[in-house]
Amino acid sequence: MHALLLTIFIDTVGFGIILPLLPFFAEKFGASPLEVTLLATVYSFSQFIFAPVWGRFSDRMGRRPIILATLTGLFCGYVALTITNSLLMLFLARAFTGAMAANAGVIQAFIADVTNTSVRAGAMAKVGAAHGLGFIVGPAIGGMLAGSDPVDPNLVLPFVIAASLSATALVIAYFQVHETISGDLRDHVVQQQRSLHRVFKEAIQIPQLALLLVLVTMTPFVFSGIETTFVLWSERLLGWGPWQNGQIYTFMGITAAATQWFLVGRLTSRFGEHRLICFGALMILIGVLILPQMNDATGLCIAFGFIVFGVSVNNPSLSSLVSKYAHPSERGSLLGISQSCSAMARITGPAWAGFVFGSFGPNWPFYSGAVVMLFMFIFGMWIKSTKN
Repeated sequence: MHALLLTIFIDTVGFGIILPLLPFFAEKFGASPLEVTLLATVYSFSQFIFAPVWGRFSDRMGRRPIILATLTGLFCGYVALTITNSLLMLFLARAFTGAMAANAGVIQAFIADVTNTSVRAGAMAKVGAAHGLGFIVGPAIGGMLAGSDPVDPNLVLPFVIAASLSATALVIAYFQVHETISGDLRDHVVQQQRSLHRVFKEAIQIPQLALLLVLVTMTPFVFSGIETTFVLWSERLLGWGPWQNGQIYTFMGITAAATQWFLVGRLTSRFGEHRLICFGALMILIGVLILPQMNDATGLCIAFGFIVFGVSVNNPSLSSLVSKYAHPSERGSLLGISQSCSAMARITGPAWAGFVFGSFGPNWPFYSGAVVMLFMFIFGMWIKSTKN
């Protein structure tokens, strides 16, 4: 498992290197602001489509082949970015890398295969911590590699380094990540010949599991909307620029990584995933309600501390519960469906937040998020009572 976490960290550093440079890269080919934002949308849409597909393939073929295949695809996607010479090619490369990066469900299934239920949420949280650390380190390296010239940044070297890191992650995974499901179980999946649609249809007929799949969408819906509109909010109300916002996002990344690595496992062992879902929703609710009242960095760090802590305990707890409802032969499929729901929330969340920001005022992405978290808290209580 430690080799897998190292692989995730290295690959995420590569992803983080190129992420802040993509708008500049797109503008190099004459992209409009709308087209720049669509680069993120096409990436998430590819994840929405392919997450359950990779999950189902991992049930049939094994976790290791799919992890290696998607890491190989990510390497090819980064190489394609280094030779991109048009906006169309950039969009195609982003769509392809989004499809290859839709392996979170497979990774979560891998974790579920090698952990017992009492420590599963904590192990899944460490996956989130590896991602979080990568997103802290990657953008900083990307900025240094691009250089200090805002007019003519180096947009080739960062992509080359990202591809090299992806290749390194692939080599580590090839030698250190081993298969976690038996051949007999894979043969059982093949013999059943159950389609992904049938797996989903039967899953939503289980009330608790259907509600879990709804809850999976709520946190990313709210958080992605806040991430998208906070920069606009801070610019208009506080006069902040990139440097101040960068400090806030760094604080968020460190808080998320520390919470997921050190706290989630202990909290789930003591209180259980069901209570953490409710507690996490409550923390996010408090954070989004007090955030609009803050007018300095200290106050905003307090507000985001509540929000990020809630997100950090919610996501692994939900994934752990989904895995517990899944039969081992369909664990990858269900976790892939769960990740697909999350990807759709990351598409619709920013769109909703942008709409209410422009229509009702800059504080409304937070207030509408509070309503969603209130419902999540209530539904989380219902899951707790039905499960127990």
